[in-house]
Amino acid sequence: MTEEAKSDTRTRLLDAAADLIAAAPGEDFSLREVCDQAGVKMPTLYHFFGNKQGLVDAVVERGFELYVQAKQAQPSSGDPIQDLRDGWDAHVAFGLANPGFYTLMYGKVRPGDARPAQAKPAVLLRELVQRADDQGRLAVPPDQAAAHILATNIGITLRQIIFGRADPELSAAAREAVLAAVTGAAAVDDDGARSAVLGVLDYAAGRPEVLGAEETALLTHWLRRLADSAGP
Repeated sequence: MTEEAKSDTRTRLLDAAADLIAAAPGEDFSLREVCDQAGVKMPTLYHFFGNKQGLVDAVVERGFELYVQAKQAQPSSGDPIQDLRDGWDAHVAFGLANPGFYTLMYGKVRPGDARPAQAKPAVLLRELVQRADDQGRLAVPPDQAAAHILATNIGITLRQIIFGRADPELSAAAREAVLAAVTGAAAVDDDGARSAVLGVLDYAAGRPEVLGAEETALLTHWLRRLADSAGP
């Protein structure tokens, strides 16, 4: 069998498994059904994946590949906080459009298996929160911010999959609450002065081209000092 034929057979098996999983998210599926749908014999499946868990792991990997492709096709706004908003919405949209992949990627956890937390989407998220931290816009360490965002994003997406319908109002409310928490805005709702200063800081830091990089950095420094002097 040529390498191209092997790749085609493997892809057909993955497609068949993904289709069966998507048809009944969270439910078990039959290897025999996968083989019948792909038009191959059972030994062929075992040749490529070893066993059922090997097939499931390969489907999960493909799900992450598709997710990363969708994320990388999304242009950056130039503002890491806005990119976090857009990334949240893209995450939810992917889960609702691909419930079979998503429930395997994030819903079927195994103790000690940290692969979902170490997958490329999580790496991209950590890079984004690091950009926000470099601009002085986080109130918590970047790793904590990334973990907070990802955990809540997954929970909101799984809830919508479970109920079988989108809930954009809930998703938006959770998104803004998480961003407020990691940027420090949640703790200052009762302090108009500090909130206003932080609002200006957030606006300026997200648009360095308006004043210039050096001027924006200096303004950000001053505004952060003013916000800190206003107290929590």
